[in-house]
Amino acid sequence: MKRLFIIEGIDGSGKSTQVALMRQRLEQMGKNVTQIKLPNYGSPACAPVEQYLAGAFGSDADSVNAYAASSFFAVDRFAYYKTVWGKDYDDGRIILSDRYVSSNLLHQCAKLDAEQRVPYMEWLYDFEYNKMGIPRPDAVFFLDVPPKITGGLMTDRYGGDESKKDIHEKDSEYLLRCYNMGLYCCENLGFHRITCLDDEGNMLSKEAISDAIFRNMEQFL
Repeated sequence: MKRLFIIEGIDGSGKSTQVALMRQRLEQMGKNVTQIKLPNYGSPACAPVEQYLAGAFGSDADSVNAYAASSFFAVDRFAYYKTVWGKDYDDGRIILSDRYVSSNLLHQCAKLDAEQRVPYMEWLYDFEYNKMGIPRPDAVFFLDVPPKITGGLMTDRYGGDESKKDIHEKDSEYLLRCYNMGLYCCENLGFHRITCLDDEGNMLSKEAISDAIFRNMEQFL
């Protein structure tokens, strides 16, 4: 049985931590799991992504249109699938991914006006799933952590060195648009919204968030 699960969220929301925790949980249950992370930095296919995020094509995210930027990330995903994890997927291992096609929805739809979004989404799904042929995920889990929280977490990650942030991470207004697109995807595209803050607006423990993801994932196992 093939299974592909995506943990999604804006920059600094804790995706990598949650993928690692979920892999550990599933392996303890006796499941065979492959953990992947996108973009696949350092690979030849990821070079345009790295140039884009470093500002080589413009100093802010809106300098590159949604379709061009989406193509960079799509090629990276295709190459990673064909050369690294595709066999594991075909062999029936559970694939846990930190980001996927859903990241294009968050980050590139954020550049578009409302009336442009549905045509873009239709193009994106056809381009990546039909034309390129990468697998469709069984479920996407969106970590609901607003930018007012993730901004501080990213600053801590880089030790206060703002120069280490890419063009997405540096732009708080853009990240808010991405966050709002994540909420849109939960309401309209079937993403599973994982509440990561308590009633006072503080981050839940990583274990509590992992428990919430698993409660949503159980039905697909």
